[in-house]
Amino acid sequence: MQTAPIHVHPPGALLALLGNPNCGKTALFNRLTGSRQKVANYAGVTVERKEGRLQTPQGRSLRLLDLPGAYSLAPRSPDERITRDVLAGTAIGEMRPDLIVAVVDASRLRRQLRLVLAAQRLGLPMLVVLNMADRAELLGRAVDPQRLAERLGVPVLGTVATSGRGVQALQAALDDPRTWAHPPAAASACADDPAADARRVHELLVELGIDDSAGAEAGDRLDHWVLHPVIGPLLLAALLFLMFQAVFAWAEAPMGWIEAGTAWVGEWLGAQLGEQASEGWLRSLLVDGVVAGVGGVLVFLPQILILFAFILVLEDSGYLPRAAYLLDRLMGGLGLSGRSFIPLLSSYACAIPGILATRSITNPRDRWVTMALTPLMTCSARLPVYALLIAAFVPQRELAGFSLQGLVMFALYAVGLLGAMAVAWLLKHLSGAGAVRTLMMELPAWNWPHAPNVLLGLWQRTLIFLRRVGGIILLLTIAIWLLSSFPAPPQGASGPAIQYSLAGQLGRLLEPLFAPIGFNWQICVALVPGLAAREVAVSALATVYALSGGDAAADQLGGLIAGQWSLATAMALLAWYVFAPQCVSTLATLRRESGGWRLPLGLAGAYFALAYAAAWLTYRLTLALLG
Repeated sequence: MQTAPIHVHPPGALLALLGNPNCGKTALFNRLTGSRQKVANYAGVTVERKEGRLQTPQGRSLRLLDLPGAYSLAPRSPDERITRDVLAGTAIGEMRPDLIVAVVDASRLRRQLRLVLAAQRLGLPMLVVLNMADRAELLGRAVDPQRLAERLGVPVLGTVATSGRGVQALQAALDDPRTWAHPPAAASACADDPAADARRVHELLVELGIDDSAGAEAGDRLDHWVLHPVIGPLLLAALLFLMFQAVFAWAEAPMGWIEAGTAWVGEWLGAQLGEQASEGWLRSLLVDGVVAGVGGVLVFLPQILILFAFILVLEDSGYLPRAAYLLDRLMGGLGLSGRSFIPLLSSYACAIPGILATRSITNPRDRWVTMALTPLMTCSARLPVYALLIAAFVPQRELAGFSLQGLVMFALYAVGLLGAMAVAWLLKHLSGAGAVRTLMMELPAWNWPHAPNVLLGLWQRTLIFLRRVGGIILLLTIAIWLLSSFPAPPQGASGPAIQYSLAGQLGRLLEPLFAPIGFNWQICVALVPGLAAREVAVSALATVYALSGGDAAADQLGGLIAGQWSLATAMALLAWYVFAPQCVSTLATLRRESGGWRLPLGLAGAYFALAYAAAWLTYRLTLALLG
């Protein structure tokens, strides 16, 4: 006897937001739902599903689904396939929407109205939203919503999602029964015909007196320089260089505040526990374990936020797709297309969203190679390790007007990028590049970065980082303290207690394996929990040295390792972290996206071998240079 699952859906009518990428659909979703959002995945796939709730002026509670951006209902990517299936009512576990809210960029109607016409043939009630109406007015392409509504046969409203203009009228329209009326049967019976849709859109624009293909915009003049084959790459390099300089120069003051706060918390806890508990396990756990370990990672939050601020501003301004176009020729030489750029750039924040962003790559081979390269991008989790070692071993001085520490940070990111390019070139010859694939993409309009969007993005990244600090990093820090504190040293032992603990024994066990690349047993101990999250290595080192040398050791970790490690060891550890895939979450995401363990396990073995070879070569070269 066969059984079928029964799907229970929340109460309330379901609205589906439909639109091209970069039309402001998600901004409208955030404006309508606020914090009443739930993020999950669609059944059976890893495409992100965002649903929220909104209240109409008459108090009606509605569900709002933000569909993945799509250019067409003839799918060419997993995202477009999900959009098509949800609207058709064939997506697993999804109810068919009661109303389509089609969002279009009012300044780019020629392309975006084609999706509206295709959606009309589905036979569902529809409301068209002309978003970015202010930009259309600025360009002399203002659209009369009433005239367009008469020609389309559906309600049409104008909005500016970023400012909230027109949103109240949109909410009020959802209380109008005419908005929910089904179209006549004849209107939804036509077969798909892209050529006919293009002619119909042209006729609509002529009837409305709009020609959005003529005339140069101010952005076109800017694109002349940004997309220039010589000037464009130089501008991109300058932006990246400025970003890494800022990571050190701008973060110095807030990092000092966090360090001072961490030291004060440690002293306050020690005073509260009293003199009798000064040598007890509770004080050691809280001061040497939790405060030293978590504080050692938390101090790098300003640098991470500065990095994300640059990425968010570049994304909000419309620069990132232009960078993808600019690098298409370079990436073509590596067997990829410019579409791989945005997933790889996203991986500088975190490899996981970078891997998920590869869903927009329609060619299976290109997607596989791009996923394989994401662990080599220098993610923000590496930043605490880089910052610790650079601050400890690179003098705080200027070279030709630039921070020497910032130059070294830029060099590390460049080495990671060059390593990824070398791997891509190798995979091109091993897997076969196939036919040349040209890049076709719609460049969004230039915009001034919207401050609330950037601040919201930074706030979300802060919460994510604090959850990691309060979650996995805290748990692993406590685990390191336990392993470093027990068992107690034997009676009459003369060395630090940690040498006799489980962590010390594990470090001594691994030390012969890593001695050829200059790693001591303390580094070996830190590498083990660092497999779960790279930044945990810093908290692990802080805990290990706090238990070895007391509170002062934890507070002055950078100075301590500068005195005990050689420059060759520090350079080897930096080389190790450039290539080592020390993130279990990334490997798990690779398994889910690739459909098996073959890709993640193969990459883990190859990249750990590459990291060991790079660390060995760096260690030997540094020793040779130092004589």
